[in-house]
Amino acid sequence: MVWGGISTRQRTPLYHVVGNLTVVRYQNEILQPLVIPALQAIGPRAILQEDNAPPHRSAAVNTFIQQARVNRMMWPANSSDLNPIEHMWDELCCRVQQHHPPPANLGQLLQWLQQEWNGVPRAYICNLIHSMRQRCVECLAHNGGHTRY
Repeated sequence: MVWGGISTRQRTPLYHVVGNLTVVRYQNEILQPLVIPALQAIGPRAILQEDNAPPHRSAAVNTFIQQARVNRMMWPANSSDLNPIEHMWDELCCRVQQHHPPPANLGQLLQWLQQEWNGVPRAYICNLIHSMRQRCVECLAHNGGHTRY
């Protein structure tokens, strides 16, 4: 598994998660070294959007997020199609699949993932993020059902 974060101004490096992502590991390996500095670089209006993975919603992480004074977007369950990062993962997958032959090993796959992650144009990421409002409007119009996204 890899983890990454995007904003209209920057993207974090991809982080290779070896094994299970526990609450402690999420806090120590992702939030503290990657997320908090990225949000601080954006400024006081930065908002953290996560999915509802169990490590994201633990009491310990909630406390950590509050102590770090991070603005966090409340995110409904089962709404991954609205989350811009999910579309970024799709783009990344398509880009990596264009390599021929397929990666020979995990190291090569991770190298290609980071290369392609860095190669996704900033305009593409901005469009994903700026489409959030329309995604939500469409989701509401369909009573939470299927949308074109």
